[in-house]
Amino acid sequence: MLAKVTSCAVVGLEGVLISVEVDISRGLPSMTIVGLPDAAVQESRERVRAAIKIPVCLSPSARVTVNLAPADIRKSRPGLRSANCHRHPPGQRTDIRRCRASHCYGRTVARWGVRHVSGALPMANQAKKEGFTTLFVPAEDAPQAALIDDVTVYPIESLLHLIDHLSGHKKLAPYEMKFSLTQRRDAPYATDLSEIKGQEHVKRAVEVAAAGAHNLLMSGPPGSGKTLIARSMPGILPRLDIDEALDVTRIYSVADQLSHDEPLVRHRPFRAPHHTVSYAGLIGGGRWPKPAKLAWPIAAFSSSTNCRSSARGCWRCCASRWKIRSSPSVARQGR
Repeated sequence: MLAKVTSCAVVGLEGVLISVEVDISRGLPSMTIVGLPDAAVQESRERVRAAIKIPVCLSPSARVTVNLAPADIRKSRPGLRSANCHRHPPGQRTDIRRCRASHCYGRTVARWGVRHVSGALPMANQAKKEGFTTLFVPAEDAPQAALIDDVTVYPIESLLHLIDHLSGHKKLAPYEMKFSLTQRRDAPYATDLSEIKGQEHVKRAVEVAAAGAHNLLMSGPPGSGKTLIARSMPGILPRLDIDEALDVTRIYSVADQLSHDEPLVRHRPFRAPHHTVSYAGLIGGGRWPKPAKLAWPIAAFSSSTNCRSSARGCWRCCASRWKIRSSPSVARQGR
């Protein structure tokens, strides 16, 4: 085996370490990727050839075999492409001891560029759990990876910078977090409970539910103000602590909905799925699990009881686990 690089994939909401093992043997020039890669990872062969086609690092004129282990996990993360490029710079030697505690992921483009990938936070968290102390990540994902304690994050804008760092020619500067995790900021909630007129008994119930961390089910005709009051509920809940904020941010990271200006989600989310939402769109899942509406640690949730029967069944199952008691009128509508 010529080289071995550790990268990462995302399964559900958790990161899974992937070992990229590369071997070069005699034969016609080719590149084969094995280990249950999807079509996007298979196409990375051409992207890798285009990315390293410069005089500094020529592609070897031999048979290259890339093994992605473990083989029972489907590799669908575009972050594995940079690991394929990082497997070797032909004609150069890198001290393997510098890479033993290192972890890298990203998406390569032409001319050695490295782009953003989704799920940077859970991948960095998993790397820390496995004992890695150094992370090489795309420059856009460095703020997310830096949220994990006790790891050194190096932002990579180009594969040339990574090669120069590992070969000792030019060291990269580690990323320094530019904001405080404990800093309090006012969340931009769209609705304020104090501005809602009427429905005093409902607002009182919302205040009691928010104060005691209770679940609340509102039932009524369309236009009575259920969604409006539900939208105002996150504004009266306690602020997210750092552990809750990281859990919410991890889901935003996997869904690729994080803002570049704010890598940490500090406000409680609100979800209002359409009444035509499907089974998978409501609770997520699928052959390769992805988060959906009920997968988020929501502060408030609004939906119509006139949704599809399969979605109503999912909501009723989740409500029973969350100890929500449905009223008889809602139960009759769900039949």
